[in-house]
Amino acid sequence: MSPAPGKKTAENLMSKAIPMAGMVDVQPGAVVSRTVISKKAGTVTLFAFDKGQGLSTHSAPYDAMVWILEGAVKITIDGKPLRAKAGDMVIMPANLPHALQATQPFKMALVMVKEK
Repeated sequence: MSPAPGKKTAENLMSKAIPMAGMVDVQPGAVVSRTVISKKAGTVTLFAFDKGQGLSTHSAPYDAMVWILEGAVKITIDGKPLRAKAGDMVIMPANLPHALQATQPFKMALVMVKEK
């Protein structure tokens, strides 16, 4: 099956300058994700959230960095809320509960780094 026109596969993302925010689209009432790197050492996943959408409280056994590409979000880490907007970066420490809630449509890159 061929990728949709205009969508790039992992193979043709290499060695190119590509606007990350254009790789995922906000869809009404939805959370959209797209993995761009998946390795034993970690992953890079792009997300697009419609206003009011989010990820419920969860934790991960490794650090995760969120880079806000467009819009704004409320992120709660270990019960403490913070607001982040386009251009901001937030590091969520391993094993601490965290959740995200879109305060407006937003896009983010999630980088998870796994320890050996």
